[in-house]
Amino acid sequence: MVVHGEAWTVKDLFVLPNEYVYWSIQIVMYPYMTGLVAGAFVLSSLYHVFGVEKLKQIARFALVFSFALLPVAMLPLLLHLTQPLRGIHVLMTPHFTSAISAFGIVFMTYACIVAAEIWFVYRTFIVASVVRLSAKDNRTVYQRLLLQIYRVISLGAMDVSKEAVESDHKAVKFLAGLGIPVACFLHGYAGFIFGSVKANALWMTPLMPVIFIFSAVVSGIALCIVSYYVFMEIRKRAAKGGWNFFLPETIGHDRAEFSYEELNSMQDHEVKMTSKYLLIFMTLALTLEVLDMIFRGYTAVKSWDALRQVIYVHDFTQIFIMQGLLGNVIPFILLLLPRITVRRAVSASLLVLLGVFMMRWNVVIGGQAFSLTFNGFMHYSLPIIPNSIETFKEGLMGALLVVISPFVIFYFLNMVFPAFMEDKSATH
Repeated sequence: MVVHGEAWTVKDLFVLPNEYVYWSIQIVMYPYMTGLVAGAFVLSSLYHVFGVEKLKQIARFALVFSFALLPVAMLPLLLHLTQPLRGIHVLMTPHFTSAISAFGIVFMTYACIVAAEIWFVYRTFIVASVVRLSAKDNRTVYQRLLLQIYRVISLGAMDVSKEAVESDHKAVKFLAGLGIPVACFLHGYAGFIFGSVKANALWMTPLMPVIFIFSAVVSGIALCIVSYYVFMEIRKRAAKGGWNFFLPETIGHDRAEFSYEELNSMQDHEVKMTSKYLLIFMTLALTLEVLDMIFRGYTAVKSWDALRQVIYVHDFTQIFIMQGLLGNVIPFILLLLPRITVRRAVSASLLVLLGVFMMRWNVVIGGQAFSLTFNGFMHYSLPIIPNSIETFKEGLMGALLVVISPFVIFYFLNMVFPAFMEDKSATH
């Protein structure tokens, strides 16, 4: 019988026989995906709560995209479990004596907040769609399906008077404000799980939850910049007469027509403005990471000799080259330089996503690198080509499944809640 973790663990020097890298790529993807959810929601809240009008377009996109990311947040855990059907027990038997059970409560609370906020944001659009589609005599199959969906999710609230719309605005602002601490707690708890493991010297630090929260906001904003840029490029292509298949909001809707120049101007404005906020949160995240590293070196606890071997020798490339240089320093400089361009902002955002992913990798994999004897080390060899269901789930293919899933969900979600459609009936 093959032990879980034996297929991808390479041992070096003196390692106990029952020690393996049990937490693999899916446990790296888990905090990474929850961070993207929280970061995207915080970006949308900059407009809904703090009234940053210049982020109006990308804020609506970030809200819908955050909802598309939400179901995928638990997918890595389900893929990692040998008995994934037991995952529902976390939601069915909630209690606060277990960190993972508390996550179930926070996750469901956050999901309800995001769903309710989207409903209030799009309520007048839903009502207008019901009226518009009901008036059509020759509805297509998609339009008939959309009509039924809109009738159900309208919940019978068909009032679009001025007072009702104002109430929607107040509800959106309240839910967005309430969602910020819940979103931060949603991801901060992942850092809490690692930071509370007293037996692991790399994880045991009170700064771990705070570092996770700020890096989550950074990664979420960076993903929204990259995704918004890509989707706007598709819309620009469609404006020239092609690629309409990639615009799901055109199915069953009377899409507002924008010229190539108008779309290009919107893309240029939103990406540049959002990159400024990315730089702010990135500064805070970098400060905390550097502070944590200095604190560890200064205090030099008993296990520092083993940690130093992991940080400066075994994982030097992952920590200082891929996370530090490529993922932090270079994008920070790119964003800090004057007269930022869209392509420079997108390039910096891609590097930021790499840096945050490597931070999660170095925490999860690096934390398991040294043996409990402090005399040996373990190396994680990511399964590339799966030769079993386990190496599929815990390898590159499983990670790609997690990465692709939110974009597939967003494609279909965008059919019902158009994230890019400039429609005055959609509230802000």
